[in-house]
This record gives sequence, C-alpha cells and structure tokens, in this order.
Amino acid sequence: MAKTGVTEHQGIVTEALPNTMFRVTLDDGREILAHLSGKMRMYRISIMPGDKVKLEMTPYDPTKGRITYRVREGQNFPTPAPTSQ
Repeated sequence: MAKTGVTEHQGIVTEALPNTMFRVTLDDGREILAHLSGKMRMYRISIMPGDKVKLEMTPYDPTKGRITYRVREGQNFPTPAPTSQ
C-alpha cells in the first residue's frame, strides 16, 4: 500500500551499490539512486542488475527512491486494485 504523497514508478536496476543501494533507470529515462525497503530487506529478497523493480518516490527529492517490489521474469508490473468510492 502506497503512502500519501508518494508516486510509484517502474524501472530497471543498472548497478548494485554498497548498503542495499541501487542505481535505477526509470521508464522515462531518468537515473536515480534507490534503497531497498524494510520488508524486502527483512525477507532477504535479492535484487540484481537487470531486474525490473517498482519504486516509490517523494515529491521532495526526484533523485532518490525506495524499491518496494521486484518483478519476476515473465511477470507483468503489478497494478493497484481499483478502489470503489
């Protein structure tokens, strides 16, 4: 579940850096620095260069983000379920 004020983006991991930091190229061509979310760290989900990921970014710093989901091979990006209001 996304927090309020954050935007979700998709991208591909291009480089693995120390301390669970990654350089990610977004679908729109921007390159940002992203760190692994706490749940992914807790369950030891590994991220390698070339993996497709979903990440969250705040409007305050467009150069940093948080990786929240790794897309497995053959799987499409998850879309949020429609909410009825």
